[in-house]
Amino acid sequence: MGKRREPSFLASLFVMISIITVLMLGIFIMEVGMQVLLIIGIIIASIVAFYYGFSFEDLLEGMKKSINRAMGAMLIFIIIGATIGTWILSGAVPTIIYYGLDILTPYVFLPAGLIICSITSLATGTSWGTVGTVGLAMMGMGMSLSIPPEIIAGMVVSGAFFGDKMSPMSDTTNLAAVNAGTSLYSHIGGMLCTTIPAFIISLIGYTIIGFRYSNGVADYEMINNIQSTLNSEFNIHIITILPMIIVIVLSILKKPTIPSMVIGVITGGICAMLVQNVGFSDVLHAINNGYSHQTGDKVIDTLLVRGGISSMMSTFSLSFIAICLGGVLECTGMLDVLIRGIVNKIKSVANLVTFVIMTSCLANMAMGEVYLSIILNGSLYRKEFEKRNLKNNMLSRLLEEGATMTGGLIPWTTAGAFIAGTLNVSTINYLPYAFLNILNPLISIIFAYMGLFIFKKQKESLN
Repeated sequence: MGKRREPSFLASLFVMISIITVLMLGIFIMEVGMQVLLIIGIIIASIVAFYYGFSFEDLLEGMKKSINRAMGAMLIFIIIGATIGTWILSGAVPTIIYYGLDILTPYVFLPAGLIICSITSLATGTSWGTVGTVGLAMMGMGMSLSIPPEIIAGMVVSGAFFGDKMSPMSDTTNLAAVNAGTSLYSHIGGMLCTTIPAFIISLIGYTIIGFRYSNGVADYEMINNIQSTLNSEFNIHIITILPMIIVIVLSILKKPTIPSMVIGVITGGICAMLVQNVGFSDVLHAINNGYSHQTGDKVIDTLLVRGGISSMMSTFSLSFIAICLGGVLECTGMLDVLIRGIVNKIKSVANLVTFVIMTSCLANMAMGEVYLSIILNGSLYRKEFEKRNLKNNMLSRLLEEGATMTGGLIPWTTAGAFIAGTLNVSTINYLPYAFLNILNPLISIIFAYMGLFIFKKQKESLN
């Protein structure tokens, strides 16, 4: 094996195009599982890496480092599966669906749901926690109101990622600020100019869809049937949502996510035994295999028969392989070479804005993890922004628009796989309805070409 060399621009471009082509053909044409497609991507990248002198041990070490950084997210997959199982068994999710159907109508459901998910995520700082708790309940209520699940899921994703992007307690918000070299609240302030217009347009869009889809009339016979079935299968009681409240409070208090979620699983199991009168073995079964009792009602079974650690294993393996691919691309420097080879040819600020957003999204696709995309692109573009006299909080804003907002729209990223597995709706199906996630980057690019919100440094400015 020869001495390690930096891959050329053309070789790096070949690898990226090959991986994306394999994924697109496999997913849309052959309908092959993404795990095997990503493994093919790893093989392609590894062959080119071997040519440039990298050993198998080098690539393995790169994979290990990438997995180590994403270990928290991987563990959350398992815990969320257990959470869903115990929260359904305890009656928490059925209770929210039961009472929610008394309040929400098809006309107001989508805009109200967007606001509720946004507030929850803003308060807790976690899109994943919002999707796995409030989002799951929204799916149940929306489907009960005869709204298609892909539209509901798109709304949930929009609200969850609004809070994740704007909350000072969000890890991606803090990570983007640190990697771009700006303060947290300067970063959040910089994001308002593009996020608020995207949120308002999304709110209007969901209102129009809710009105047009149902003409403002609910199927009350169906709703009454669902409530009757829920009431016969569970002891509907407000105390059952205590596990959700505990997790939200712990998140607001900035307690570590994983221990907080474990506490949510434990309290969910206790509520199940005390309120639903199930045994300890039933709780363990729900943790491992999810809620499995069939009611005979197709709608109810679609809403509630889910969850458990085992249900997240496909998602877990998908994320694991995607992160391994990202580790190979990162340790060989292929993404770095691609970005450096193009950025020097970019002249206008508007083109730079577009390129940062696009490469942040590309990094999500290549490495399967939003955190890695923010870290990589922040370090790559920071000097370029300083050279062009642009504020660092403009870079941090673009990192969030390109990485955070697109992470949940790509099927093989940890975020995309988690959302699809939790809400039981494929990423491709809910993507067109995740209005905020699509609009936010587009609005930022449009504003840049209009010369709006280009943050220039003052001589005395430090960020």
